[in-house]
Amino acid sequence: MGAAQPFEEAADAAVSAEPVEVMALVAEEIGATASTEAAPKGTAPAAAAPAVAGPATPPAPQALADLGIEIEFLKGLLCKTIYRMALQRPSAIAEAMRLPPKLVTDLIEILKEQRLIEAMGQQDGLVTAEMRWSLTGKGREWALEALAQSAYVGACPVPMDQFARQAATQSIAQEVLRREGMEKVFRTLTLPESLIRRLGPAANSGTSMLLYGPPGNGKSSIAEGLCRAYGAHVWLPHALEVDGQVITLYDPAVHRALTGAEARAVGAGADREDGKLRRGRGADPRYIPCKRPKLIAGGELTIEMLDLAYSPVSRIYEAPLQLKAIGGIFVVDDFGRQRQHPQELMNRLIVPMENRLDFLSLQSGRKFEVPFDGLLVFSTNIPPSDLVDEAALRRLRYKILVDSPDRAMFIRIFAETAARAGLSLDEDLMTHVLVDRYDGERRKMQAFHPRFLCDQAHAICAYEGIAPPRLSRDIVARAWENLFPVD
Repeated sequence: MGAAQPFEEAADAAVSAEPVEVMALVAEEIGATASTEAAPKGTAPAAAAPAVAGPATPPAPQALADLGIEIEFLKGLLCKTIYRMALQRPSAIAEAMRLPPKLVTDLIEILKEQRLIEAMGQQDGLVTAEMRWSLTGKGREWALEALAQSAYVGACPVPMDQFARQAATQSIAQEVLRREGMEKVFRTLTLPESLIRRLGPAANSGTSMLLYGPPGNGKSSIAEGLCRAYGAHVWLPHALEVDGQVITLYDPAVHRALTGAEARAVGAGADREDGKLRRGRGADPRYIPCKRPKLIAGGELTIEMLDLAYSPVSRIYEAPLQLKAIGGIFVVDDFGRQRQHPQELMNRLIVPMENRLDFLSLQSGRKFEVPFDGLLVFSTNIPPSDLVDEAALRRLRYKILVDSPDRAMFIRIFAETAARAGLSLDEDLMTHVLVDRYDGERRKMQAFHPRFLCDQAHAICAYEGIAPPRLSRDIVARAWENLFPVD
């Protein structure tokens, strides 16, 4: 693409310098890096990051009406749970349905009155044991009819309007990132200070940003680093309910649930004793406390993934990607490499992000509102003007160029990468790489090259039995063949 020329020119400009100038620059940058690495630890501790205030904890429901779900739906879910999971004890049913035991007991009483369930007595006749329950013939018919409508069994879903109120208390825009935290997250990437200064405000906006520039300079790594910068948690339900339809939301492949001490610190588990749910205490057990979601989609992203996915077999919906990323970060990597035109994808995401509101549709055609909250990051190595029109670019609040490193930054990256890899890098070898390799072969320096060469050096040394592993002209020459294959 013709518009990509500025990226290439910027890279070419970095390979023209006299060897004497290069040697002086190498000595200066490697010396500065060595001084930084050798500085005593703990002599000047960084300021502590401010404590991150968590979102409001969803309170445990005290009555069936607090669930916001039609009683007929709840009856069907309880019958399905008993039928499919072969459960008998109220405590086990409460665990499966993620409801306080009192509410399950209330439901059992309703089903008993309607002769959908019957008592089986206590385990081994013990007076202190829980009463066991089973479905009657009428109850089994009810369960089968409910399964024919939806095969969903398990945690009681949260109504969409209840979740929308919870989502508003845990918006990503409410968590403020500070300079020291950003520098800590990105310390392994060796980024220019000017770039980190731009990333911080963009992340704090909780809106959208475009990371663009030549390939191989850390755009994807920066996007992933932003995901790690946030410290607050969010509460996500197992599933959502709209018009009696179930939409699964929690996805272990996307969400990292807090466990152990982390979960207890935010109030999760206060409703438990010996691993079992207790009466109406702590957080709503229908929710799971999680780290802020991070979802990265690349060239495989399609417009269909941004709508509800419906299974005609189970008759259950699955939440779209942007809803799974609510309260977190949604990264569209390799933007412009998807099947859909980038303008179409951007419009589908930017408009809901601006309105903080999205619209989804059920199979019946019923449209409903869902909250849209999160940092939306587009990452591309295609010039922005080749992707979308000017109007669409204006809607992207932050447009950040992640350019190829200049010579001084490249030396810093190489020196710090080698130090982290346990490899020594002297001035002679660094000058050889710059003058004989990059300048001599008219190669463009890219930020990923140092790590690539260091990884290759470790592999070569392991194969040759060289210990400790090291960098040398011969090893660099062998690694170079894999970095720049001959056409």
